[in-house]
Amino acid sequence: MNPVHPVQLTADEARRISLRAQLLLGAPNRRAGVPGLVRALGAVQLDTISVLARSHELIAYARLGPVGRSRIEAAYWGRGETFEYWGHAASVLPLSEWPLFAFRRRHYRERQRVWRDEVTSSVDAVLQRIKLDGPMTATELGGAKKSSGWWGWSDIKHAAEYLLATGELICATRTGWRRVYDLPERVVPTQWLHDDLPDDHCKRELLRRSASALGVGTAPDLADYFRLKTLDVVRLLPESGLVPVAVDGWKAPAWADPHALDDHAARGRHRTTLLSPFDSLVWDRKRTARIFGLDHRLEAYVPKHLRQHGYFTMPVLAGGRLIARVDPARVNGTLAARQVVVEPPAATPARLPATASAIAEALHEAARWVGCEGVTIERVAPGAAAGALRAALGR
Repeated sequence: MNPVHPVQLTADEARRISLRAQLLLGAPNRRAGVPGLVRALGAVQLDTISVLARSHELIAYARLGPVGRSRIEAAYWGRGETFEYWGHAASVLPLSEWPLFAFRRRHYRERQRVWRDEVTSSVDAVLQRIKLDGPMTATELGGAKKSSGWWGWSDIKHAAEYLLATGELICATRTGWRRVYDLPERVVPTQWLHDDLPDDHCKRELLRRSASALGVGTAPDLADYFRLKTLDVVRLLPESGLVPVAVDGWKAPAWADPHALDDHAARGRHRTTLLSPFDSLVWDRKRTARIFGLDHRLEAYVPKHLRQHGYFTMPVLAGGRLIARVDPARVNGTLAARQVVVEPPAATPARLPATASAIAEALHEAARWVGCEGVTIERVAPGAAAGALRAALGR
């Protein structure tokens, strides 16, 4: 690694490298499907919110196109290729990454003794029950909720989540939206079923996987992907094999996956699609602003009267840029865009016809995918874009 002579990249080159790494530039690998997507991205974030579909379904849709939702769900769960853990928040991860989270499992074992002490009897009972009776949901174990509060977990649910965090249990499938807890030795192949890797080995390999999934990123970008500490990333970068780069307009130094640099000049088809706000292309707000010029924020937890763009605003990706944001809903079999905000410079008169056509394409395809019969738009900003957008939707 030679920080004195970094590879020079333009902002456009860095953007294209990121899109290619995120499988949003170039032909989709339909043969690899969802399992291949999880391996390439390294982590697919989960979330409870479902508007058009759940976020993990939207992430697959954005890259593979309108694959049947039941096929997407079946590919995530129950094929013996993935598990759920704390990657970037709660995430679906390739099963091959099980050894790399040994450092995090050790952290929970060492730092969460108070948590275990509070539910000791439940921990032992839950573990014994699953050993004897096989995989179960928290409900099947005897209780998932004890109140209607934000979490409201019962002692049994707390115990199951503690055991999941420490690696004594694993979630490799769900039923409905409920985790199914099982023993790792029933799920993880023998060669991966260990916590033998030292902390730095785990973090260094996850750093490399972050770079592979991002293509190029600053130290905080690389740290955020698997929620590592930036200080650890900076310390491990000299041993990572990543290439130092300087990107025009980026204030901080960056590093790239060497394989991404090999083909950064290649051309490919850009995907036109709606993106989940939990998509790994945009889940890092600062990075999204730096690469795409869009200050994207999920407003689901913002009081309604304070929202600027909507409850579950989805960026519109077209031509490798984020050209708009849509706040969607499903109303009586129709995809209703509560609000569409067209972003500058996509809203300029010269670009507006192409912009409107791309937004309409993204909305119509999403509507067909979720089984809606049509698309309606309630509000458009700026107002001057409304006519072009409604005309494009009608074509």
